[in-house]
Amino acid sequence: MSSITPFTMPLHKIQLEGYGLILQPLKPGHEPGLAKAAADGELWNLVFTSVPAPGEERQYIDKALEEQAQGKALVFVIMDAKTKEIIGTSRYYNIVPECARLEIGYTWYAQSRQRTFVNTAAKYLMMFYAFESLKANVIAWRTDIINTRSQAAIERLGAKKDGIIRGDQLRRDGSIRDSVIYSMTKEEWLNEHKQRLKEKVSS
Repeated sequence: MSSITPFTMPLHKIQLEGYGLILQPLKPGHEPGLAKAAADGELWNLVFTSVPAPGEERQYIDKALEEQAQGKALVFVIMDAKTKEIIGTSRYYNIVPECARLEIGYTWYAQSRQRTFVNTAAKYLMMFYAFESLKANVIAWRTDIINTRSQAAIERLGAKKDGIIRGDQLRRDGSIRDSVIYSMTKEEWLNEHKQRLKEKVSS
């Protein structure tokens, strides 16, 4: 592999827009929108999600912003561009600037927005920014081995399955989770998936 140019995560807050969505930096004040999105399907009951339970939205935001301030993450709420309604959230995390590598995760959507254009459009915006602006060399994803729906969504993006990390982390119920790891390189993005995904979200 050719030499890698380290990247620097932006210190300023960025907003990504397009394809019917706005990815706005997470901030205090987003609690009601997150609560409403999480209530659509009572997502906090899913053992493999990081969705805040009712009343835990401020704690969720504070923890995410603390990690962001430490340079460990860049966190977005995902909004419907027409209604400005918060419909989910996602973030860059596990950032390794010296390897120009980051992960996309902690993603969840209101149940009514799942299996729609939303995930592909949101991930396209995040992938485009990471590869084209940040000059990332690799984007990775990890998901619970029991979350087959998430695995299928990642595979539809074109990411390659790298393997399984056993005993990777704890689930919210205290059980130990194995994680499935996926990745996509800059070359794969440019040569295989960028145009395909653009056509998909533009149709």
